[in-house]
Amino acid sequence: MANFMGKDGFQWFVGVVESRQDPKKLGRVRVRCLGYHTDDLDKLPTADLPWAHPMNPITSATVSGVGTTPLGTVEGSWVVGFFQDGADCQQPIIIGTLPGVPYALPDKDSNKGFQDAVNANYPKYKETDVNRLAVNEKDTNEGEELNPHSTLTLRRADIEKSIGRADFNQVDMFNGSNILAADDGTNFNEPPTPYAAEYPYNHVYESESGHIKEFDDTAGAERIHERHTSGSGYEIFPDGSKVTRVKNDNYELIAGDHNAHIKGSHSTTTDGGVKVFVNASGKDGGAAPGQATAAINNYTIEVGKGANVNIQVNKGDINLVAADGSINMKAAKSIRMEAAQVIKIAANQFDAEIGKGGWSEIVAGKNRKTGDEIDMDADPINLN
Repeated sequence: MANFMGKDGFQWFVGVVESRQDPKKLGRVRVRCLGYHTDDLDKLPTADLPWAHPMNPITSATVSGVGTTPLGTVEGSWVVGFFQDGADCQQPIIIGTLPGVPYALPDKDSNKGFQDAVNANYPKYKETDVNRLAVNEKDTNEGEELNPHSTLTLRRADIEKSIGRADFNQVDMFNGSNILAADDGTNFNEPPTPYAAEYPYNHVYESESGHIKEFDDTAGAERIHERHTSGSGYEIFPDGSKVTRVKNDNYELIAGDHNAHIKGSHSTTTDGGVKVFVNASGKDGGAAPGQATAAINNYTIEVGKGANVNIQVNKGDINLVAADGSINMKAAKSIRMEAAQVIKIAANQFDAEIGKGGWSEIVAGKNRKTGDEIDMDADPINLN
């Protein structure tokens, strides 16, 4: 047992990842190790370097896909590890990566190892390897950001402003005898990001394509931010406000019920159309509690006391159709209609019941009434 792993000395190394195209898809990488390997690619090509296994933390099972996928290091990453076969140095295991400040960028034509000699992608710049969103380096005198992250610059520039809300204009009916008050909609702006990270409190993850996660613990500027490389994402502000941005279509599928409680106001502005399809299954949901016949699959709108329902069409028609049913209207006070041109009513039967207030009819032009028979003494009609 003298040569058993762990009993014949601990051989550790520092090296640079040169390839991660593992044919067995185990997350292994090829590492050129300082003091063990030459930097001459002719003498020791990258393809001849041994495969190094990554060591995942104990919070990741790393078995049957459970836990964190053992992928993350890219070509050009500096790593530290050990050889599980001791002095043979053919079975490396990586236990971590080493950030630094690169002294040079990769050069594919140098024929030198210890760099991303294949793609020359990493490192991308000669500054600290810690993410710019976490560093937030500023000018000591002016306090301005020196190297803002590109996604931060894009987010600041890509802010929606002057978004209009629904507006209802004042309406004068019957020559001013009845005035419908205006409900002016004011514009609103998308709030800018409250990013004000201070090192070392912003914990950032960024993928190769530009997906980003931030958990910012900066005092007074605590945020959670998650962003897709397309620009879709969300950000939670220090006060708990949330801004969500979707750069393309948005789909929300809910297998059960959906309940939302908005304690403030709700404004929706749509540049296109809006369609609402209720009871798409066509099923009768049965009677609602306290109701004899009404189905619970109804489209019900209730407006509390002291508020109106205002509908304004700037240029177009309002069409209301009951394809197989009736249209019922009841007002505790008055029902008023005014048309600048024509009001037409067509029905198989027209019934009207007028109370003690009487019927007042003002006709500026001709007043025509036609019918087979006009019976002035007919019995009242039951309108129920």
